[in-house]
Amino acid sequence: MSPLDRLLAEADRALRVLSGSTSGTRPNPATALRKPAAPVVVATEPLAVVGAPDPAGTDAAAPSGELTPADMRHAAGLMRVNHVGEVCAQALYRGQALVSRHPSTRAIFLAAAVEETDHLTWLADRLKELKSRPSFLNPLWYAGAFGLGVLAGRAGDAVNLGFMAETEKQVEQHLDGHLQKLPVNDVRSRAIVTQMCEEERHHRETAQHAGGRPLPPLARAAMRAGSKVMTTTSYYI
Repeated sequence: MSPLDRLLAEADRALRVLSGSTSGTRPNPATALRKPAAPVVVATEPLAVVGAPDPAGTDAAAPSGELTPADMRHAAGLMRVNHVGEVCAQALYRGQALVSRHPSTRAIFLAAAVEETDHLTWLADRLKELKSRPSFLNPLWYAGAFGLGVLAGRAGDAVNLGFMAETEKQVEQHLDGHLQKLPVNDVRSRAIVTQMCEEERHHRETAQHAGGRPLPPLARAAMRAGSKVMTTTSYYI
C-alpha cells in the first residue's frame, strides 16, 4: 500500500476501536462462568411484603457469588481503566508497526495488536454486564498513544521493541494490582484480567527476545507517571 493508503487504513482502524465496532477472534474467558438464568419463584409472602425496600440499603451484602451495587461500581471503574489500557495498546502498536523498518519487527506489533483487540472486546462486554461504559476520553488516549508509537518506531527497532517490553512490564504490574483490588466474588472480571496478564507477559518476552533494548530510567519513570494520570482519570471519566 502507498503511505496514504496506510494512513487511511489506520484512520479506519481508529474509528473502529473508538466506536466499539471491533470484534475478537477468540472466546471471552469469562463465557464459561456465565450464570444460568435464575428460576422463577412463586411468592408465598403477602403482597405487602413482596418487593418491599431492603432496610439495609442499596449497598447491603449480596448473596454469595453476587455483586453489591458498590462492588459493581468499583469493578466497572477498574475494568474501564483496563479498557483504556487496551485502547492505548491498539494505538501504540499500530503506530509502532506503521513506521517499523523491518517486516519481522512490524509483524510482532501487528500480532500483539490482534490479541489486544480480543482484550478490548472482552472488556467492553464486561463493562456492559456491569451496566457501565468506556471512558469518555478514549479519543484523547488513542491519539496520544498513536503518536508515542510513531516516535518510538522512528528511534529504531531496538528502542521500538524496548518500548514495547517496558510498556508490557508496567501493564503486567498494573493488572496484578487489579487482581488484588477486584471484588473477591467477581470471578468473571478476574478471568478476563488473568488471561490478559498472561498474554501481556508473552508480549514482553517476545519483544525482549527480538532484541528490545532496556529504556533509560528517566523514560521508564515518565511512562509510569503518564500511566498514573491515565488510570486515575479513567476510573471515573
